[in-house]
Amino acid sequence: MSKVKYYYDSESLSYKKIERRKRTTFKYAFMFVLAAALFGFLFVFIASQYVASPKERALARELHNMQLQYELLNKKMNEAEAVLANVADRDNNIYRVYFEANPIPEAQRTAGFGGINRYKNLEGFDNSKLIVASNKRLDVLQKQIVVQSKSLDEIAVLAKEKEKLLAAIPAIQPVNNKDLSRMASGYGMRSDPFTKVRKMHWGMDFTAPRGTPIYATGDGIVVRADSGSTGYGNHIRIDHGFGYTSLYAHLYKYNVRKNQKVKRGDLIGFVGSTGRSQAPHLHYEIFKDGDRINPMNFYYGSLTAEEYSELLEHASLENQSLD
Repeated sequence: MSKVKYYYDSESLSYKKIERRKRTTFKYAFMFVLAAALFGFLFVFIASQYVASPKERALARELHNMQLQYELLNKKMNEAEAVLANVADRDNNIYRVYFEANPIPEAQRTAGFGGINRYKNLEGFDNSKLIVASNKRLDVLQKQIVVQSKSLDEIAVLAKEKEKLLAAIPAIQPVNNKDLSRMASGYGMRSDPFTKVRKMHWGMDFTAPRGTPIYATGDGIVVRADSGSTGYGNHIRIDHGFGYTSLYAHLYKYNVRKNQKVKRGDLIGFVGSTGRSQAPHLHYEIFKDGDRINPMNFYYGSLTAEEYSELLEHASLENQSLD
């Protein structure tokens, strides 16, 4: 039951019933609804500013996770760039120097990409600058890896060639020290044993008994094993590649044949005194690009420092050669 309100009329000295008009009732109702609507809007506005919805909280978590992932990616790129820079430094200053190859210019290693805009499809987003910068960085890093990979492939080829070169260079003494009677004559001006005239002696003479083993001083292919060269008698020539050839003269007999591949240290023949020779010995020569050079410079592979010094002292004496 609705409450009935009265008022006191002083003229009639009695209470009279208050009659509410419909207009007034509608006015109060409208004001109430309006006030409720304003309050509700204000509440929602304040809540939206300070209280996140479940969807907003999910989006916030996703954004935070993406930021963490980007930081991790950035850290990994920093580490990759540091490792790659270290490899590039060793490549230029160690590997390429050792194998006598030109260093790769820094501009070539770190060059970007010119021409058309490669990142046009990444533009127009809220974080386009960040996305484009990251993609550019990754592309440059990828290019640097490709450049370094090709460089290491080249170094691998050079290393194989260097290995072949080191194996091919005639780097040991052709006759063992224990088998030598003495080092008879070295490279240089010597007295001819037949004419007694001083002339150039183009090799080294190792005195040893007839039948003493002779060894290949480097890897190569036997290009001659015959007596067809004047003065040398039975002799062997080995082509080592890289411009090097070694010659072994006055042999008693061969242990190899023409076109046979030999390795450093292989037994190729035996000391004799065939050809223009005064006594059993090995006459040994080395050619580089067709020119005779001093074999004394190539014994680092088989002699100690003391043995090399002693051999050098004997080889320097201007005595009489044996051929």
